[in-house]
Amino acid sequence: MDEPGLPIERFEEHRGHLRAVAYRMLGSLAEAEDALQEAWLRVGRADTGRVENVGGWLTTIVGRVCLNLLRSRAQRREEPLDPYQPPGASGPLGSAPDGSSGEGADPEQEALLADSVGLALLVVLDTLTPAERLSFVLHDMFAVPFDEIAPMIERTPAATRQLASRARRRVKGAAPKPGTDGRRQRRLVEAFLAATRGGDFDALLRLLHPDVVLRADRFVVPSPEPIVVEGARTVAQSAMAAMGRARFTGPALVDGLLGLAMARDGRLALVLRFTTADGLITEIDIVADPAALPGLDLAVPGPDALPGPDALDD
Repeated sequence: MDEPGLPIERFEEHRGHLRAVAYRMLGSLAEAEDALQEAWLRVGRADTGRVENVGGWLTTIVGRVCLNLLRSRAQRREEPLDPYQPPGASGPLGSAPDGSSGEGADPEQEALLADSVGLALLVVLDTLTPAERLSFVLHDMFAVPFDEIAPMIERTPAATRQLASRARRRVKGAAPKPGTDGRRQRRLVEAFLAATRGGDFDALLRLLHPDVVLRADRFVVPSPEPIVVEGARTVAQSAMAAMGRARFTGPALVDGLLGLAMARDGRLALVLRFTTADGLITEIDIVADPAALPGLDLAVPGPDALPGPDALDD
């Protein structure tokens, strides 16, 4: 290339691919668009005279921008999921959140994109370090060689390979617990999610044991104290009050069993663990405590969990 800067047409040719890279790195549509804007500004200032592989060059620039954003997340104070309202305001867990990103993104579009990539994948990626996430996403999903990734994180190619391997193990997770009926657990959990998303109160009641118990730690709403809800009808009402969250919630392996996990704006927010017996849900534990979430073994369910790199291409 002999032009002093990259023409905008060349950048636009790769926008769909770059958007997919940024979204998988960040898990937030608004932040992905911000990353592309920052990448374009960097490209405009760069000397492109020796660039031969424009797509690969742009991918590394977007990767660097996303890495910086991931590193800065830990330095920003995270706001609670929703303002607290006393139990009973709109159900035992308080008012239903709108599920919006808070950053100007369309929540419906955000939810559709999250589903297309896989909410469980976004959840697990959020448990990785920035270096692990970059190594895994760029290599495993976009076939970027390790020797091109290594300089971004100031590691050797061998060390970068190890980071990707460690991330890969986290994504796959541990083997299911012996003696558990994984298929029945999956059926109940997926039916619970479908009924909650669809607002089907009667369907929820059919899934719950009459004496079901729901426990939510004090960070879920948040509330001053942990919440305990008993009885199928009251628990179903609680689920209906959380319909907004359900759009950003999907199946994930939790300690080897299928549960549900919520990721909004690319951050792991809460996890639901289920206990079942005789084809019914008997207990639901909701964990949102930032100190407890990292201790959970989260993984992507199913052998076909990773979508192709073009899932978000325009």
